[in-house]
Amino acid sequence: MLPLRATLLSILLSLGAAPLAAQTNVAFGAIKADPTLPVEVTADQLDVNQEDGSAEFTGNVLIGQGEMRLSAPRVLVIYSQDSRNIQRMEATGGVTLVNGPDAAEAERADYSIDTGVIVMSGDVLLTQGANALTSDRMTVNLTQGTAQMNGRVKTILNADGQN
Repeated sequence: MLPLRATLLSILLSLGAAPLAAQTNVAFGAIKADPTLPVEVTADQLDVNQEDGSAEFTGNVLIGQGEMRLSAPRVLVIYSQDSRNIQRMEATGGVTLVNGPDAAEAERADYSIDTGVIVMSGDVLLTQGANALTSDRMTVNLTQGTAQMNGRVKTILNADGQN
């Protein structure tokens, strides 16, 4: 009988770069983000729409909140009805999200400030050190420091233990 470690190793080798289950949970960010912290936005241009209570930032948009950084070509900020707080942000055109040592890229990211949840969609790539995962969609819960990946989740498992 093969030792358990050798059996697991042979299973992992047989998986190669096979897609994982349709849903995968992973840790995200060594430091949990605090969605109650102030949001700092810098961009090349700002257009404010008084009618619908939104602000569109375009060109080299960088959003910072605590340790978290989000960058995109365009970010639409939607304010609450009283226009005092940000309700949500919609980043499009190729988005990069960095939290601690983890980074993710996608075509789009929707950030709900009050829940601390970011939904990234469209060719999602998550990198954690030497490890990488891809999927169609990733939901990041900043207050818990977790992420859930859905739809054609794929990774490469290093059988030799090297990262």
